[in-house]
Amino acid sequence: MTHSITTASEHDHSAIAAYGFWIYLMSDLVMFSALFATYAVLGGNFAGGPGPKELFDLPYVLIETIALLVSSLAFGMTMVAVHNGRQGAAKLGLLVTFALGLFFIILELNEFHHLIAAGHGPERSGFLSAFFALVGTHGLHVFCGLIWLVVMFLQIQMKGFNSHVIGRLTLLSLFWHFLDLVWIGVFSVVYLTGVLS
Repeated sequence: MTHSITTASEHDHSAIAAYGFWIYLMSDLVMFSALFATYAVLGGNFAGGPGPKELFDLPYVLIETIALLVSSLAFGMTMVAVHNGRQGAAKLGLLVTFALGLFFIILELNEFHHLIAAGHGPERSGFLSAFFALVGTHGLHVFCGLIWLVVMFLQIQMKGFNSHVIGRLTLLSLFWHFLDLVWIGVFSVVYLTGVLS
């Protein structure tokens, strides 16, 4: 009887956590929608300065994009390993996801550094303000995801695959794939359209 009450309590806790996470994810979606809308309004305000064609290196950003997309694939393989009970493969998948996510962040910070060093910081024009706000917010989310990846790696190491760890990994998977979808939007709207239009 006690075991069934405990199991029901754990199930209720997991359901509440999942529900809360979906609310958070939807609020993130609203925030990114607002940032995309801001970019749509300010994206053509160059204030006499350079625009996307002059500033963006499409092959460089394509490398960033591939790194993030492959990291999402690696996380998908991680979840397959989790559901098959293969801890070693799951930890390896998390490491690969982390490495690719970190590579993405390094490339993005390098891009920001070169833009700012050349005098093209967020204060230069409305276009650059909107660009740094949108891309920077996405980068901050990826950085938070990297911290979460480390935490989950340590939890697998210490606790194995209990129901709480698997639930948290599932939520992290949703978060990571969501960031991929947002980046596809950023790449398409900001970089691809900006350079090719």
